[in-house]
Amino acid sequence: MKKLTVEDSWHETWKYSYPYDLLEIYSDTSSLGYAYAYETRRNHTLQLIQKVAKPSAKILDIAAAQGNFSLLLAELGYEVTWNDLRAELIDYVKLKWERGQVSYAPGNVLSQKFDSEFDVILMGEVIEHVAHPDEFLREISKFLKPNGHIVMTTPNGEYFLNRLPKFSDCPDPSQFESLQFQPNSDGHIFLLHLDELEPIASQAGLSVVETRIFTNPLTNGHLKTRYLLKLLPKSFVDGFERFTRSLPFFLAKKINTSLAVLLTRKD
Repeated sequence: MKKLTVEDSWHETWKYSYPYDLLEIYSDTSSLGYAYAYETRRNHTLQLIQKVAKPSAKILDIAAAQGNFSLLLAELGYEVTWNDLRAELIDYVKLKWERGQVSYAPGNVLSQKFDSEFDVILMGEVIEHVAHPDEFLREISKFLKPNGHIVMTTPNGEYFLNRLPKFSDCPDPSQFESLQFQPNSDGHIFLLHLDELEPIASQAGLSVVETRIFTNPLTNGHLKTRYLLKLLPKSFVDGFERFTRSLPFFLAKKINTSLAVLLTRKD
């Protein structure tokens, strides 16, 4: 990806996105917790995609924002379709493009008419912004090829600092429809719990193939550990990340903040 320099003439959404690019792909160290957490999520996401799809596979990247996953996957040889509600971000993504095949489908993904189905759909930090995650997943699965896969990352609802409701405990999710699709954690509606994954997936005609729990409070700088991150070597942070992932499951699901889920379409 090309490195950009911010310009006064940029659209406001470009200026909003640029600080995230600094942390995600341009090695800015001003917020090590965010940068480390993003790197960890990126690694797990790519591992799961590469596990089920070879280069040249067709990937739909939903709510892809400034396109960092889209561009990286294209550079790895995948045929990527970028999607986001904000069409004005397309030209921003194109400025960063260096190589690989990327096409663009702006707008509400559920209203799209794609020419063909996809081998993999990437839903990175999306489903927690949706009032009806079960219905959303069911509709998204219709874009998959038979035996295609969804790679989904989302905050872990069982993390001990989570204070948001559990989706399956909400009798009327429609009350949250006006809050959908807001950016960042301000737009989180529900955080999924591990025991919700199988039933929600099954209702959508999907099976859970693999679940990963990752990113502890040190890695993402929670509980004021962001001050420690400035002092600790990256090798220590990475080692602690591996340690907390290896804890007994009942502890790991309370200590780690994030989930990555690999789903497959049942045919």
